[in-house]
Amino acid sequence: MTKEEIEGAYERDTGKVIVDMFDDRSISPNEVPAALVHGHAPFTWGSSPEEAIYHAVVLEETAKMAARTRALNPDSKEISPYLLHKHFSRKHGANAYYGQQKKEESR
Repeated sequence: MTKEEIEGAYERDTGKVIVDMFDDRSISPNEVPAALVHGHAPFTWGSSPEEAIYHAVVLEETAKMAARTRALNPDSKEISPYLLHKHFSRKHGANAYYGQQKKEESR
């Protein structure tokens, strides 16, 4: 966040930074229910308080895995955007094919 955002309407501008990041990257907050803001605790959300807590726990475990990976191999490279997109889209969206398939509702 900029100095002006921090010294101005901090809470509002923190939310605006998160919304702008999602907009700039064309990411749906429903598909990625968490955000990290430098120098701040993580933000998570969901359709209920319990779901938001679940997302916080998942984020924490993911952060632990990332930290341990970096500790084991400090020279490791970040995943390419193309591979990241492949991992995401094969599990989410209209053309998803990996993981649990939704069962058709019985009539």
